[in-house]
Amino acid sequence: MPHRILAIDDEKLNLRVLSGLLRSLGYEAVLADSGEKALAALDASIDLILLDVMMPDMDGFTVARKIRERPDGADVPIIMVTALTGKQDRLSAVEAGANDFIAKPIDMTELRVRMGSLLKMKQSQDQVKRYQAELEAMVRIRTQALRLALENLEESQKTILTAHRETLHRLAAAAEFKDADTANHITRMSRYCAALASWLGLHDGETELVEQASPMHDIGKIGIPDSILLKPGALTPEEWKVMQKHTIFGARILGSSSFELLRAGEIIALSHHEKWDGSGYPSGLSGEDIPLFGRICAVADVFDALTSRRPYKDAFSNEVSLDIMKTGRGSHFDPRILDLFLEHFDEILAIKASYVD
Repeated sequence: MPHRILAIDDEKLNLRVLSGLLRSLGYEAVLADSGEKALAALDASIDLILLDVMMPDMDGFTVARKIRERPDGADVPIIMVTALTGKQDRLSAVEAGANDFIAKPIDMTELRVRMGSLLKMKQSQDQVKRYQAELEAMVRIRTQALRLALENLEESQKTILTAHRETLHRLAAAAEFKDADTANHITRMSRYCAALASWLGLHDGETELVEQASPMHDIGKIGIPDSILLKPGALTPEEWKVMQKHTIFGARILGSSSFELLRAGEIIALSHHEKWDGSGYPSGLSGEDIPLFGRICAVADVFDALTSRRPYKDAFSNEVSLDIMKTGRGSHFDPRILDLFLEHFDEILAIKASYVD
């Protein structure tokens, strides 16, 4: 495609001369006999402008300034065609945005050389713009693709994590499945534990972790014989020793994992029957030697056990259950955790009411 040259001159004869010169040099001439017509003819296809200075309604300096104000004219080369040779005239032309000058009458060789130089510059600028536009488009496409990939990865990770959690919850439910009276026990437990963790000031990640891990506290009951697990009466000392092993069985089931949720579940399974005064099992830990998650779960587990029916007992009322738990403050339970439980007891009851067996 030939270069398109916008020639602007109020003298029609001069325009015809310019048109002939441009065609002889292999260019396509776009002619305008006023500044207004020139501005109307200007678009992104114009490669260079030949601009007369002395025009009646809008002189060349004004036209040049208006061209430079437009996005499609900011970089197009402008050659001022003028009989003015004074230093101030040339400075005014440069200030208005002109790139070069040609004196009248026009010499064809000079016109060819000056236009050729500016057109090469314009061509280089256009190539840079095209490359930049292509690069920006590529960056946009790559960024969008990366964003979609990250969203897909995040969604996949969420799906995998959800599947892991659901599997663990179902495994925990399997340990409770033999006793129909504890259908919502693990759900209430997890909500109680999350509430206590939040009231203790644990950050959101730890609160969510204890909520997701606490349902696995009794997973070791899978290894306890039904004759003991479902016995309607009191257990013998030998049977009680077997029942206590569910903490160890649970820790073995969940142990040796690199998955944070399983590690938390292991800690809870092993420590939720430890007591503040050291009289619990299986290790006889006391005070803050008992892992915090285990201390949290101890309060939640005992309350839910007291207020739920079991093969060996009926459910106690909330009031009776609270009285029993208060006697365990500082012996069975971490005093600070129990105090928070009592302080927010209305919220505990709201959770309890949401997950009735």
